[in-house]
Amino acid sequence: MLEIKNLSKTYSNGVKAIDGVNLNLKHGMFGLLGPNGAGKSSLMRTIATLQQPDTGSIKFDGIDVLKTPQDMRLKLGYLPQDFDVYPRISAIDLLEHMAVLKGLNNKKERKKAVEGLLYQTNLWDARKKAVSSFSGGMKQRFGIAQALLGDPQLIIVDEPTAGLDPEERNRFHNLLSDIGENKVVILSTHIVDDVEELCSDFAILADGAIQVQGKPHDLTVQLNDKVWKTVIAKNELADARKQYQVISTKLKAGQTLIHVLSDDDLLVQGFEKVIPDMEDVYFSTLFNCKKFSHKE
Repeated sequence: MLEIKNLSKTYSNGVKAIDGVNLNLKHGMFGLLGPNGAGKSSLMRTIATLQQPDTGSIKFDGIDVLKTPQDMRLKLGYLPQDFDVYPRISAIDLLEHMAVLKGLNNKKERKKAVEGLLYQTNLWDARKKAVSSFSGGMKQRFGIAQALLGDPQLIIVDEPTAGLDPEERNRFHNLLSDIGENKVVILSTHIVDDVEELCSDFAILADGAIQVQGKPHDLTVQLNDKVWKTVIAKNELADARKQYQVISTKLKAGQTLIHVLSDDDLLVQGFEKVIPDMEDVYFSTLFNCKKFSHKE
């Protein structure tokens, strides 16, 4: 189990990237959902022992992560948001090199691990090609292969599907689903569909703080009879924002589709009731976060 208590981090420029985060995560896929700049990468880097927080504690399976980071690194697999690779090196040679760095010193066991991961990530046929020549999806799959070296018990993937085409995204989802059954896997992303499709539990992070946490279905049900939609002209959006709690907008055939949060029955005002989904949970949470921040 991963236990995070009262974790905070403020950078030298005054930005409070992590603000009193508390999380308890068990085996399985956990989604950390939030917009760019919410503090997701800062939180992931802190858990991955790449930076120290100002306050708080992190424990994993009895390890005090902040006091003994090296013990944590032996159990950690990490795919950062900006995963870079060495040019002109084949996938199998680079993974072999990373395996040595990860402490796989037995040559036979290392060879078995490297070859097994190349098969698992569907990169075996491309094993002799330079990783720098890989497509975006192949590089991400290679990133997962290196993260799985040493059979880690905690795996962190930060914005793993950003920029992938639908086919590669599906491949990556299948891969994450396979590895997420017996390990703690944290999926940090701003893509709602990734969390909805992969995670049984998730939290929304904004302004460095956890705004809401729970199961997708449970949080969606809480919005029943509270989300409404209608189509308006583009020039009517500003007035709609003044009159209603507009949580999201989307262009539709040259007009604007708006979703509104309201406890009142808006049928008489030309709205249609919405069966809420994860996007409504996400955008309503961010709306309330901005509303309260504005009041302060």
